[in-house]
Amino acid sequence: MSAHVPAPPTGIGRVVTAMITPFTSDGALDLDGAQTLADHLVSNGTDTVLVHGTTGESPTLLGEEMWELLAAVKDAVGDRANVMMGSGSNATATAIRSTQRATEMGADSLLVVTPYYNKPDQRGLVRHFRAVAEVTDLPIVLYDIKPRTATAIEVSTMVDLAEVPNIVGTKDASGEWAKVGDVLVATEGAPGGFGVWSGADEFNLGSIATGATGVISVAAHLVGRELAEMIDVFATDPLRARQLHLACLPLHRALFAEPSPAPLKAAMNELGLPAGPVRLPLAEASPEATRTVLDALERVRTTLASTSGAPTR
Repeated sequence: MSAHVPAPPTGIGRVVTAMITPFTSDGALDLDGAQTLADHLVSNGTDTVLVHGTTGESPTLLGEEMWELLAAVKDAVGDRANVMMGSGSNATATAIRSTQRATEMGADSLLVVTPYYNKPDQRGLVRHFRAVAEVTDLPIVLYDIKPRTATAIEVSTMVDLAEVPNIVGTKDASGEWAKVGDVLVATEGAPGGFGVWSGADEFNLGSIATGATGVISVAAHLVGRELAEMIDVFATDPLRARQLHLACLPLHRALFAEPSPAPLKAAMNELGLPAGPVRLPLAEASPEATRTVLDALERVRTTLASTSGAPTR
């Protein structure tokens, strides 16, 4: 029997691109660039565009910028794709307000990160996420990324939160190989279903093989079609899925050779895609990091061209 990739919940796709936020050369928000980029992503494998995530430099978006960005991307993609909004905060009241406004503005789903810096315990996490979920009927994906927040969402906490019907899964950027499987086993039969999206591109194939629904990806800016194909063919041609993953693996790592999204933005600028600079406190990518990304992308194209049409079974 072939493997089966679980269907994503309504409002969330398999290839979610954590979109960068384009800025003009002087650092202003580039809404025209955001619309052009969102359209490009949807035309190249993305079925959900995530705005105001960490890759979108969310800590540096000021005032109304996050809402202007959401409106622009919603307008650009129309009914061709879903739009996910990062509405998390380390202040529960702020996360609630952001979640309410994102819901009112027509976001299709929400990504809510673990509160960072103040290091709540698991009891605090449960109360925080439940309070946010109570103010919306949109599907919510938890964002588990201890390396950035200092606090992991424990598997037992996932089980508790999976009882909330509109908390439908987690973006796993824990860096723990076994956690995807542990979460899926523990949350089986949750009322609204509970899925996992790979939140670290270098773990994509392993996560899909374990039972993840899809990916929330940085690399999808550059290899969205390849990631979509990897997921699509996994059930019927796992060796082709492996070819695709291994071809992209050096790129996945190159994108984090320096603090993200600086290497990605620099490469996109070279490729003529809307990106612009990063905002402080991030520094622009070095020429060496930029070249590493571009070289890795070229190897993806070369490697996959050489295996196109080759038997994989």
